[in-house]
Amino acid sequence: MYGACGTAGRWLAAAVLLLASSGQLAWGQARPFKTEKILYGVAYYDEYMPYDRLDRDVSMMKAAGINVVRIAESTWGTLEPQPDVYDFHHIDRVLAAMHRAGIGVIIGTPTYAVPTWLARQHPDVLAITSRGPNQYGARQNMDITNEHYRERSEKVIRKLLEHVKDHPAIIGYQVDNETKAYGTSGPHVQAQFVAYMQRRYPSLDSLNRALGLNYWSNRINSWADFPSVNGSINASLNGEFARFQRQLVTDFLAWQAAIVREYKKPGQFITQNFDFDWWGHTYGIQPEVNHFAAARALDVAGCDIYHPSQDELTGLEISFGGDVARGMKCGQNYLVLETEAQGFPQWTPYPGQLRLQAFSHLASGADMVEYWHWSSIHNSAETYWKGVLSHDLQPNAIYDEVKTIGADMQRLGPHLLHLQKKNQVAVLFSNDALTGFNAFGPGGGPGRSYNGVLRQLYDELYKLNVSVDFVDPTSPRLEQYKLLVVPALYAAPDSLLRRLNAYVRRGGHVVYTYKSGFANQDDKVRTTTQPGLLAEACGVRYDEFTEPRNVVLKSDYFQLGEGAGKIENWMELLTPTTAKVLARYDHPAWGQYAAITENQYGQGLATYIGCRLTPALTRTVLADAVRKAGLWGPDQQLTFPLITKAGTNQRGHLLHYYFNYSAQPQALRYPHRKGTELLAGRSLAAGTELRLPAWGFAIVEEE
Repeated sequence: MYGACGTAGRWLAAAVLLLASSGQLAWGQARPFKTEKILYGVAYYDEYMPYDRLDRDVSMMKAAGINVVRIAESTWGTLEPQPDVYDFHHIDRVLAAMHRAGIGVIIGTPTYAVPTWLARQHPDVLAITSRGPNQYGARQNMDITNEHYRERSEKVIRKLLEHVKDHPAIIGYQVDNETKAYGTSGPHVQAQFVAYMQRRYPSLDSLNRALGLNYWSNRINSWADFPSVNGSINASLNGEFARFQRQLVTDFLAWQAAIVREYKKPGQFITQNFDFDWWGHTYGIQPEVNHFAAARALDVAGCDIYHPSQDELTGLEISFGGDVARGMKCGQNYLVLETEAQGFPQWTPYPGQLRLQAFSHLASGADMVEYWHWSSIHNSAETYWKGVLSHDLQPNAIYDEVKTIGADMQRLGPHLLHLQKKNQVAVLFSNDALTGFNAFGPGGGPGRSYNGVLRQLYDELYKLNVSVDFVDPTSPRLEQYKLLVVPALYAAPDSLLRRLNAYVRRGGHVVYTYKSGFANQDDKVRTTTQPGLLAEACGVRYDEFTEPRNVVLKSDYFQLGEGAGKIENWMELLTPTTAKVLARYDHPAWGQYAAITENQYGQGLATYIGCRLTPALTRTVLADAVRKAGLWGPDQQLTFPLITKAGTNQRGHLLHYYFNYSAQPQALRYPHRKGTELLAGRSLAAGTELRLPAWGFAIVEEE
């Protein structure tokens, strides 16, 4: 149902199931959106400015090539200072000024930060979480299912849209902001969860059996006895609640999109700025939102992509966020609704890095790059976060670089817009596996979580210049890829494991990591020898695992450089049935067991990694799999810090981006057909040397 790709998926994408506020189901229309130019923009808040400088700001934006601004998404308390008292002064000023300048406007619904009067009138709009009742002050502190919150949200959205809907400056709408369920789990939400469970399970016996609730007398013998999940120790029940909370987000965004769709004009779009899991300035799959399901209600996927810069700039977060966002709408181009210009003090970019970052977004398929935000805030919670302009609001080095980006986007836009990517490698991720693995996995900190496993695989593919798509278990597109990389598929139904086996049997290549196939969709450990049904295609089995102590790997197959054979955190004691051993454990007790295997199954190949490898060995294993899948090409002759991205532009020409993510000049031999290096406007033959300055890049369009 959630995989809205392919022929059936295109129909699903056009007929989006929306949950209306009445609780009745209705059908809405989500239509693909395509802009006629690269959108280059900023978030802008006239409400926050220390003095009136709107005309000056618009003039500076125009000079910098800014052609879109996003407004209003955080300003409910200004738009509606008292119940049913509306003030659109700031909205009107900005719309008029931007329209005069030819700058488009995205209107954000202002529902992610509630006004003081709403919290006073209806204290129950503040969510109750497992930590207790929320206090007023922070944003995103509400219960998105609360009837009073929904009622007032709908009213302010409708009043705003009724007021602005005919304004010619508006190009699209953003529903809410970085939406999640925010841990809401009070009595009202608990009642909804019980109703949800009653729909999912025909009887309490089936519920108790599926979730293993006999353990520690957690059995539920009456629906009236259903306890709050806030204290639950049952990971199967907690997994269901996590799935339920993700559905709350899907329904909430669909509800808002349905309201907006009543007002928007043909050609205007609806989007949302999804964010990602975030730890130590590293991204992962968002555990609180099913992005692929929630994006069905949108015309175009949007996301926020933040990342370190200076010596820590790698392009990894830009690439990861873009690849996930592109997958949300089955490969369609996406919008970057927020990224940093300066950001944290430690992120103030080196000269040239802002250009590198902006064009890196385009290379992954973005049709818009928008900074959060135009100016630096002078009060409240985010004065540390700097926008394009610093606190003095004067032109600066960042602004000067923004001007060069805007000029090049205007000049080269027809060559760069709507980049279409046709990748033959995909990363298969699963929200359910994420929840289960994080509950039952090896632990050891965020880097060893589900996203830690996923990101190690993704990062090494990136460094090998292997471009990937992201797919989820409901995707009908799995079979179109030559290689699937599957991190920690801890929880999965038998149907998915059989489908993956069939994929290999028919000629596909798969790389699995440890803890795959371990439990079913309800997080109940399979009673078969591990890795469950995957053993058929992987040709390996195990029934013991441990934490490695003084264990390294030995291999007659891989060249293990110094330190590359070190493992940590987890090891499965693998016994091959039909698989070939690629590496074993070098240990007096565990030396008989395999650590990495591959198995010919039907026409395909399955690689199984039974332990946590170093990044270097992960890269080696993945490179081997890419070669065996027949996907090793000239782009793989380059490795990080030289990164290349490619796709077909709207002119039907292949486009190649070459990025240097380092402070040292780099050189490479251009390996493809004759083309034009667009930035310099010079012809480039195959074999010609390309020199990239520190933090520099080149863009080649094939003839």
